[in-house]
Amino acid sequence: MKRMQVLRMNDVIGKLGMSRSTIYERINPASKRYDATFPKPFKLGLSAIGWLEQDIDAWLKAKADNCG
Repeated sequence: MKRMQVLRMNDVIGKLGMSRSTIYERINPASKRYDATFPKPFKLGLSAIGWLEQDIDAWLKAKADNCG
């Protein structure tokens, strides 16, 4: 069984090749770049958020599958 891994913002930036501002726009419903399919982060502390790596991987695979 694969261990669940939490990715912080810098990890997500590196994995997706997106900027911090683009990621925040993808999760903000008020943004024109909002993507309802983008994985939602969860709070790790007062000012820290993270994503489950498996959620990021699944989103990235779905995007790649839709391109081909």
